[in-house]
Amino acid sequence: MITRDYCVLMARYAQWMNTRLFGSVAGLSDAERRLDRGAFFGSIHETCNHLLWGDRIWLSRFTGTAFAVRNYGRGMIDDFDVLVRERAVTDRAILDWASSLDDEWLQGMLTYTSAMDQRERTLPRSLAVVHLFNHGTHHRGQLTALMTQAGLEPGITDLPFLPNAAA
Repeated sequence: MITRDYCVLMARYAQWMNTRLFGSVAGLSDAERRLDRGAFFGSIHETCNHLLWGDRIWLSRFTGTAFAVRNYGRGMIDDFDVLVRERAVTDRAILDWASSLDDEWLQGMLTYTSAMDQRERTLPRSLAVVHLFNHGTHHRGQLTALMTQAGLEPGITDLPFLPNAAA
């Protein structure tokens, strides 16, 4: 069973990493960010869009707010400066949401409509929350590989290096 403290820690980690990585790729030219580098979402820009999309779709499922962007976020936000701002807004929203969790909610079930096949699915909320954080970590790993291809050094990405991780 996961806890509110685990969720807050993972939300802080995601916010820290997203701020660092999006800030770093902001220094690339728009053409470099949009260059198809053979990744699942092609470019750095579209990988960033997908990261934001994934967080927003799961947060919408957890909070019951509407979010209906299709195509896994491809083309969701064209202007990278806007994408960076929206990333920060979403990271704050996830941290606020995580801070409000309690054991009863985490032990419940979540029913949602899958973006993949439009079928209704039901699973433990705790599993869905772990997936939210795991999904972001997975795609940030892809992003760091794309950054390396573009000549950027992503720096340390390990959770124990999160400032005040043990606090």
